[in-house]
Amino acid sequence: MINRLLGMIYILMRQGTVTAAELAQRFEVSARTIYRDLDTLSAAGIPIYAKKGKNGGICLTEQFVLNKMLLTKDEQQEILSGLVSLRETRAESGEDILQKLGEFFRTDPVDWLAIDLSDWSGSRAQLYEDIKNAILERRLIQFDYYGKNGQMSQRTVEPVKLLFKEYTWYLKAFCREKEDWRLFKLFRMKRLSVLEDTFMTRSERRQQEEGQRGETQSGPDVTVVDIRIDKKEAYRVYDRFEEEEIEVLPDGNFLVHFHVSIDDWGYGVLLSFGPSAEVLAPETVRQEMKRRILKMAEWY
Repeated sequence: MINRLLGMIYILMRQGTVTAAELAQRFEVSARTIYRDLDTLSAAGIPIYAKKGKNGGICLTEQFVLNKMLLTKDEQQEILSGLVSLRETRAESGEDILQKLGEFFRTDPVDWLAIDLSDWSGSRAQLYEDIKNAILERRLIQFDYYGKNGQMSQRTVEPVKLLFKEYTWYLKAFCREKEDWRLFKLFRMKRLSVLEDTFMTRSERRQQEEGQRGETQSGPDVTVVDIRIDKKEAYRVYDRFEEEEIEVLPDGNFLVHFHVSIDDWGYGVLLSFGPSAEVLAPETVRQEMKRRILKMAEWY
């Protein structure tokens, strides 16, 4: 709807007077919807009106000008660059808005960012698209989820945001089974379906039912793991860890204080260093590493 309203303003600024039938055909909606849009724009303070007669139609008042000079050149480029990023997330209207504002600002955006949300096989591309649509349309989603213990359970959640953190994607959502906020790893989500049922956001529900009340968010448990890493892995150490996590020992080796979620992914990172690394603490993580290494050895 927002894209349609912006599009209507853009067309009227460019063409002057346009009939409701022409706008309806352009945006593939009914004439009644166009007239409702006129009411919306008028209520928002846009001086738009319909005139009757032979050359009648919908138009803006002659005094109305959307002054692009209110934005500096740098600000215009920031907006266009932001829309490039929006387009990369496969937003349906990103390319259309980008073209319109590019023409309006009379400048070309710097195409500085490329994002591919799918995996190398391309098999997970639809997952991101479904989640994005569910978030925008406020629809419940249902999926099978593998927890830290490897057990699978079915979840029904209210999705609110996709989050990329520490080399992997999460979904922030309110889980109806747990009745709390959760961060779900996308790679653990299987057989996802978008339901027809919609939901109100937590803030809307609070205002409607209880007024203002604090919201808590549960995420993965993060633990500081101390790892001794051989100096020959220096390139990986500085590539993988933050400077404040790295301590150079007198013998040239490294002591890394790694902030990590203790789950299969976290143990995978630790094991990826092979014999070049030793977990020193905490003891529970050290023992689990030993157990996993012995289990791996049984295969050889």
